[in-house]
Amino acid sequence: MTDRVRGFPAFAAAKRGRGTFARSWWGKAWIKALEDTALAQQPLKNGRRYAYAGRVGTITVSPGRLAAMVDGGPEGTFRTVVSVPQLTDVEWTRFLDRVTSRAGHIAALLDKDMPHDLVDAAEDAGIQLLPGIGDLEPDCDCPDWELPCQHAAALCYQASWLLDADPFVLLLLRGRGERELLDELHVRKAPTAMAGIAPDVIAALVANAADRARDHLAGVALPHGMREDTVRMAATQADTQVVRRLRTDQGPEFDRAARAWFYGGAEGLAVLDTPWTPPKKAMTRARFAWADAWPGEDLPALEVSKNRCTASGYHLQLRLGRDGRWYPYREEAGEWWPAGQPDADPATVFGRQLA
Repeated sequence: MTDRVRGFPAFAAAKRGRGTFARSWWGKAWIKALEDTALAQQPLKNGRRYAYAGRVGTITVSPGRLAAMVDGGPEGTFRTVVSVPQLTDVEWTRFLDRVTSRAGHIAALLDKDMPHDLVDAAEDAGIQLLPGIGDLEPDCDCPDWELPCQHAAALCYQASWLLDADPFVLLLLRGRGERELLDELHVRKAPTAMAGIAPDVIAALVANAADRARDHLAGVALPHGMREDTVRMAATQADTQVVRRLRTDQGPEFDRAARAWFYGGAEGLAVLDTPWTPPKKAMTRARFAWADAWPGEDLPALEVSKNRCTASGYHLQLRLGRDGRWYPYREEAGEWWPAGQPDADPATVFGRQLA
């Protein structure tokens, strides 16, 4: 059984600020394909207004087809369809070969993420996952002559919200449903599983399950999603075959993430990934702590940006976590890497790093 037709309830009217269509990079590529093809700007402007106003009905997604009824106001309600080219069977075969070649690709898709390197790998194989200019073909029974008309534009703008939430929507438009794809990936991975599993792989997986069970019993929050779980495994386990494969698949960014987890757990990873704006009082405290920790008279400048305090000339940075602790970072080959245990006192962390 396949899931080649999916229906999504109509979005309610909402007050959304400018620039809120397509937060994900693949959703923005969808919007770019729409806007680069448009012959006029006014239908796009009207389409954005319609989308915000909730004038697009239930959206149906199927291979090569996006459809909905769009309320055009006094002019009536119009049946609107946007067509997208489907991948051929040969292209799907090449794409699935690329996906199964790296475990991280499957994990990312299941975590509702579309990695850049997956799209790049598909392009290397001659497969265009993201739409380009002319790939979105609108069809509407309204009397407007523009391509796209305001109704098709509204449908495409709302579709970007669907894509943000679930990249499998894009893959369905290209011709395959989520369940169907996962079944095919399972079949492709089956021969490898039947060949046997190395003892250290089994040991790593058992250790991971034991760690999760221990944390759960202790009331420690479990990792959210596949990325956090694999990062935690790499940070807390020995250099097993599983960990080595994760590092090979994911690259240097994964190593930085694992080091962040090693020093600070889930909050350490959040500090690595996400800057935020703390109260000014906290950052002022950091400036005084820098002055107290500096051993000489000529105090170097400390640059403050959001939750990060940087002494560039000394390749040193402190980042304030939402848990109130300060996390030290060192610059290595132009990148900032976690450099030690966090502490609630910034002067203590500065002192350790300057010692």
